[in-house]
Amino acid sequence: MTLFRLGYVAMSVHLQNASPSQTMTYKRFKQIGDEEAAIRKLERIAKSNLQNCLRLLKHNKAYEIEFFRLSSRLVPLATHMDLIGWDYLHALQEDLLELGELAKSQHMRLDFHPDHFVVLNSSKIEILKASLNVLKYHYQLLQRMNISPKHRCVLHLGGRYEDKEKSLERFIDNWALVPTPIQQMVILENDDTSYTLENCLYICEKLNIPQVFDLHHHLANHDDERWEDHWERVVRTWSHSLLPVKMHISSPKSKEEFKSHADYVDLDLFLDFVKKAQGSAEHIDCMIEAKQKDDALFKLVEQLKEHPNICMESGSTFTWKA
Repeated sequence: MTLFRLGYVAMSVHLQNASPSQTMTYKRFKQIGDEEAAIRKLERIAKSNLQNCLRLLKHNKAYEIEFFRLSSRLVPLATHMDLIGWDYLHALQEDLLELGELAKSQHMRLDFHPDHFVVLNSSKIEILKASLNVLKYHYQLLQRMNISPKHRCVLHLGGRYEDKEKSLERFIDNWALVPTPIQQMVILENDDTSYTLENCLYICEKLNIPQVFDLHHHLANHDDERWEDHWERVVRTWSHSLLPVKMHISSPKSKEEFKSHADYVDLDLFLDFVKKAQGSAEHIDCMIEAKQKDDALFKLVEQLKEHPNICMESGSTFTWKA
């Protein structure tokens, strides 16, 4: 029997004034004039983001939600090249540790999903270096939370560029340039435009990287593949990980905007996955990528409670009974 655990992304629509992604542009930073004052303002914004994130984790605890994606924008301008000497980790140490301690005490799985501009298969060394700098930022945040960074950061394979096959092979070539600790942090996801589930599995199996299956992306980009035919391979990529198998669930906004995320998750779409994946692993974590964030999770839970084959084990976990 498989335990399915639901999670959501970064923000709550129920908590007021709790954004973990408040920011400052570099233009505004320079306008302040006094660099020391500008740095202190950045740190105040970052501390506010982390405290809001702590509120989010407490909110999750109240509703027995144990799976959550952290915002990558916790520390504004942290990876800007003109601020390379800023020791934000020291300034935020207590806040980061408090966040990590709460997550661990509640057995919450936390992870990151950097923006799409973080690519490891670029032919341009400056893009690769910038991507590694962003990944280092995520790695250090997890370290300061006292959370193992291993298998905590979801990436897409990158750009298709002019030749998809060469771009796949370039990912393998560039992988040798990625520091081992960063390699161990990365997990890969199939995307909705370029790289299918099978493309992603090719890289994951070759480089021993866990595969995150995105069902919505697969429906948009599949080259006539059936995800069920590859599911056992997906599960095997997690065999060396201490974390459960992970997948992403979202629904198309409309036929016209198929790749865009809907406000909520279509129950039938999700249950089709659950029925087919049931029994394939002891535990599968399902990250809800819906516009209504935690409300999408709450609505899905209420629908699941009404289904005769669903047995709710907690506020956000369930099993399928035949």
